[in-house]
Amino acid sequence: MLKQLTNRVYYMPHYSETDRPALGLICGDTFSVIVDSGNSPAHASDFLALVDKMDIPPVKFVIITHWHWDHIFGMKTMGFVSISHEETKKKLAYLKTLNWDDASLDARVVTGEEIEFCRDMIKREMPNRDHLELKVPDLAFTGKIAMGLGGVNCVIEHVGGVHAQDSSIIYIPEEKVMFLGDCIYQDFYSGEWSYDLDELVILLDKIKKYDVEIYVTGHQHPKTREEMWGFFDELTSIGEIVAKEVSLEKAVTAFTEMRREKPNEEQLEYIQNFVNGNRKK
Repeated sequence: MLKQLTNRVYYMPHYSETDRPALGLICGDTFSVIVDSGNSPAHASDFLALVDKMDIPPVKFVIITHWHWDHIFGMKTMGFVSISHEETKKKLAYLKTLNWDDASLDARVVTGEEIEFCRDMIKREMPNRDHLELKVPDLAFTGKIAMGLGGVNCVIEHVGGVHAQDSSIIYIPEEKVMFLGDCIYQDFYSGEWSYDLDELVILLDKIKKYDVEIYVTGHQHPKTREEMWGFFDELTSIGEIVAKEVSLEKAVTAFTEMRREKPNEEQLEYIQNFVNGNRKK
């Protein structure tokens, strides 16, 4: 069965071996909605098989958080009316024009349009993509929309962020749950993985407006409010220490002097991310 977060919210955990992100299910009295469509027809089918076993109001919509392949390749298989931000819809309209065979994927990696990690995961999740059919979302919004499912509501807001500028969050106020998609993650597509402190602060201000007890991210286990904001505070603090520094050595020295200890492996990664972001400016 799907894992239950609250009375009305469920999720299917992420699976890192083939980069399957977490998928969500929100159950109203009148109808239910799904968050993200999976990274393949098989992923979508696995999720729907679990949903079919549940005694819930019928699913009517699937909400797409952003355009990256692992969140959209299962949309056709889902078969429900799909909703996304207008920029996500534009991105998917373009992706639909591309070929997804091995040679085409390899060629896009060479040109820099695709990254090696995504190419390799696509091949691992879907060794054969002869029948892969992408779908453009049926409905698109700008800014923010709200949806009543009967007894529970969904607020869908475009928040952007460096990971994908089209990113949207889904908030369920009655349950105090928020689906973040991948909006809090690094920029993977512009060379070295990076964060930008200014962009991060803007994003976190948008997230902070909501009263949330449980956060669901695309590629981690759900986090409590305390866990999530502990991470956000640490990430912001590292960004502030790095400031505008473009030298990793100097940034590490600044961190060591400020914290009076050397960074651990995870902290070092985030220091490098902010340094990379500074180098791109």
